[in-house]
Amino acid sequence: KIFMNTLKYLQSNEFLLDVDLWRLFANLEELNKISLGFVENFFETVKEHVRASGSPMDFISILRKFFQGDLCQTHQIYCLNYTSAVFYLENLRQREDFGIYLKQWCEQNEQCRRLHLPELLVAPLHRLTRYPLLLNNICKRSTDETEKSFIWSLKEKVEKSVRDLEGKVKWLDNFQKFRQLHEIIIWPQVWDRDKRFFVPECLKQSLRENSSENILSSTSRLLLHEGRLTLAESTRLLDVYLFLFDDSLLITKMKRNKKKYGGSDTGLILACPSLAPELQLFVREGGFCQVLDQPIPLDRLILKNIDPVHVTVFSLRNTFLIQHENRYRQCIAVFLLQAQTETAKKTWMSQIETAISNYTKQCESKESTLHCFPAESSEI
Repeated sequence: KIFMNTLKYLQSNEFLLDVDLWRLFANLEELNKISLGFVENFFETVKEHVRASGSPMDFISILRKFFQGDLCQTHQIYCLNYTSAVFYLENLRQREDFGIYLKQWCEQNEQCRRLHLPELLVAPLHRLTRYPLLLNNICKRSTDETEKSFIWSLKEKVEKSVRDLEGKVKWLDNFQKFRQLHEIIIWPQVWDRDKRFFVPECLKQSLRENSSENILSSTSRLLLHEGRLTLAESTRLLDVYLFLFDDSLLITKMKRNKKKYGGSDTGLILACPSLAPELQLFVREGGFCQVLDQPIPLDRLILKNIDPVHVTVFSLRNTFLIQHENRYRQCIAVFLLQAQTETAKKTWMSQIETAISNYTKQCESKESTLHCFPAESSEI
């Protein structure tokens, strides 16, 4: 609250007006109010029990009021904003004026006990995970079976709330990452990728592709592994960045330009950089990723290890080969990739092999499920 109220004060005096309070603190005021209300009611019941010399404590009404009310929901709202708040804070800390606000106006306050804002922002997450422990301890000490059963059901409800929150946070992180990838991955039109394809200007508009919309908009797709590699071409070595998804592999060229192809605002990336640090730094320097070739489905990908003896003449090390086959098992593309170290190479090969295996099992499972359905009636 020291950090939040100080920022409000500074903004009332027309300082740091561009800093978004909600993005940093979310519903912290509401959360403080509800949490404090729970604690005050809880201890008031204990005090009444002591004053009345051992009379039964009515925990049921307090627990019902808060745990069946807004306590867990308010925590969830805060926790869902937490990851975004941390990224936003890291971006703001690069500014001199914001650094003065943190260090001179807030962190020197004795009540902060030398804690920094990131350490304080995470506290409500820890509080939520401790509520089941509190309810469990109350349940153990309860002697009334009805009360014990009710408290136990509340504990299970809070635990389910925590599990649901973990799933929501993972989904949200994945959604944000794919939204940012959509900003930095450029999909050239088919006539730009391959000069063999000629399309008159009058037809180009009707043939515009939305590959990125299709590939990077699915909320069910997962990014398993990513990183920089070197692609060996006939006359040069090319810096590439690979994205291994749970159903495909995407190879992109790393290109530097002050203004990205097609034009885009990188504010989204800088404000919430759930991208890998290496890629994030590259984007900050004005870089972007241009798709080199069509995505390679994992069931059409052949992975081959290259023995060092075979590539010594080309001065290549830590090399492996990726082969793209079409549905007729014809090879339509080959990529000779070089990692920086032998360990990095083994990691990439292991990740790809595991992804292919899991994808194959998933497809086989879907096929077996379809075959389990009863045959259609001849009368249908």
